[in-house]
Amino acid sequence: MALSLVVALTSLAVCIGLVSTCGLCLDRADVRRTRARLGPRLLDVAPYLGGAALFFVAKRATHGLSLRISHALDWDITAEIYAVEGDLVAVLQDVVPEATVGFFSAMYMFGFPYLLVTAPILYFAAGLQRRLKELLVAYLLNYLVGSICYTLFIAYGPRNHLSTVDGLMYQIYPQTQDLTAAVSANTDVFPSLHTSLAVVVLLFAWRSRADQRLWFSIASVVAASVVFSTMYLGIHWAIDVVAGVLLAGWSVAAAERLVNHVEGERVPAPAGDDAEDGIASETDVGD
Repeated sequence: MALSLVVALTSLAVCIGLVSTCGLCLDRADVRRTRARLGPRLLDVAPYLGGAALFFVAKRATHGLSLRISHALDWDITAEIYAVEGDLVAVLQDVVPEATVGFFSAMYMFGFPYLLVTAPILYFAAGLQRRLKELLVAYLLNYLVGSICYTLFIAYGPRNHLSTVDGLMYQIYPQTQDLTAAVSANTDVFPSLHTSLAVVVLLFAWRSRADQRLWFSIASVVAASVVFSTMYLGIHWAIDVVAGVLLAGWSVAAAERLVNHVEGERVPAPAGDDAEDGIASETDVGD
């Protein structure tokens, strides 16, 4: 019952954020073009959506096997992380006001999926097809590398390793642990995928800021809050966060190269009409 309630609240929060953001960042012309080109746009990104969907299905199906391999390898790097980092997370919890726990818990639980869902839908509706393809590939690369690391390394977060660090979100909102436990293990720490994926969205928002300046501002605030929340709530070490930022930068660069390779050189569309993405204009045949 608690799990279904948290899932429902998360879905509601993401939907509200998505609709509000699209209302702020899109104009009527964007909506009209999306309606007119819905079929061709979906067909254009279908291979990327299908590839991502197949990967996540396979990832979910092999989650148990991954955990068994991880525990069989028994490569626990928690002590090594703590030896390098020390009590940084404990210090953060001491200096940051406790009144912010609710805000950062909301960012961790709701802000993160909001970023992941809103970015691709916004790019699709704005006609930024190339950005959307690169974003989907970057998502896949993050989860692929994350899955490999979670299989190879056992790492427990600060809240599980240090008596001086509290699992703040789980103490105040214990029902949230049902959802996080359903999608990941407590050893899935290095690197922080909350960090890497939030930074991926931020990097794409920065690259698209000429077209979506307001979205860049929104993504900056939410992504920064998500990244900080992973440490402040005692879930990740700072080293996990640094590794997540590096993974994000690599995945964005790699996604651009991969999409360029798959798509090849495309004849640019007329300026002002999805020119960035190579989608044909309304006067072109086939759209």
